[in-house]
Amino acid sequence: MIALICFVLAVLASPFKSKIRLEAENAALRHQVIVLRRKLRGRVRLTNHDRWFFVQLYRWFPSILTVITIVRPETLVRWHRAGFRCYWRWKSRRRGGRPQIEADLRALIRQMSTENLLWGAPRIHGELLKLGFRVAQSTVAKYMVKRRGPPSQGWRTFLRNHAPDIATMDLFVVPTIGFDLLYAFVIVRLDRRELVWISVTTNPTAEWIARQLTEAFPWDEAPHYLIRDRDRIYGSVVTRRLRAMGIRDKPTATGSPWQNGFAERLIGSIRRECLDHVVIWSEAHLRRILKSYAGYYNEIRTHRSLDKDAPVSRSVHRTGIIVSHPMLGGLHHHYGRI
Repeated sequence: MIALICFVLAVLASPFKSKIRLEAENAALRHQVIVLRRKLRGRVRLTNHDRWFFVQLYRWFPSILTVITIVRPETLVRWHRAGFRCYWRWKSRRRGGRPQIEADLRALIRQMSTENLLWGAPRIHGELLKLGFRVAQSTVAKYMVKRRGPPSQGWRTFLRNHAPDIATMDLFVVPTIGFDLLYAFVIVRLDRRELVWISVTTNPTAEWIARQLTEAFPWDEAPHYLIRDRDRIYGSVVTRRLRAMGIRDKPTATGSPWQNGFAERLIGSIRRECLDHVVIWSEAHLRRILKSYAGYYNEIRTHRSLDKDAPVSRSVHRTGIIVSHPMLGGLHHHYGRI
């Protein structure tokens, strides 16, 4: 009875439908009949052509959802969306474009951007052009190392630029064979790690420190800054002498020996490489030992921070017979060619 009522209503409404719409619905119904005729057992099997047919009808006439019975309307909509994704995936496929640059060139761009924090893409692009690389500036910007915030130099670069004008000084204690205490005073420049002054005393005073500063630095070779700790021995006499020599006094923070790390490292090297292996007899003996070590330290000993060179740069000898020269009584040796 209900089916009959639906049929009567459909007949009464058919004159008011457009001819194209009626033909679409008829085509959908006919195709459903064709599909049902192919059914043998179980679930209806739809091919891709069937899905394409229903999707195209749905695109042109969305009203056919009311006459589709072998599939659910949401299934048809899902097919349409899947086809839409496949279509745009095909339309957005790669069609060649710019060729990829070589891995070595990408590594070079990253190296340049890392080593030169103040350089942008135009500067790096200009350098690459001078090196014979034909690459777009946009490609350089793509492979540069991305950084947060404005470009800034590192502490290593900052210290290298200011090291020639900075020196540091410190005192350390050396016991003698008779358990007396001797005080050694060292001054080192930061640029080449050169030990510019070393002296010994039994009674260090502010006046003695001021005299050592005057003897260590000629008036035209004094550094602009001098780093020291907050020992009481550096009194007003020392600060006035530094001011008179045009040197700015830079004391470290309280309890922060790491801020005077260059002098601390030098003192550690003196102890490990010399004084820990020698018994000191007197002040004159210590002075002679430290003077010998200062010559070895400045002219012979290589430093990792100086690219394996000495503070007073050593020349490279490639020809000749290698000979060994004992230093510090044979504690160390110097190898050269003659």
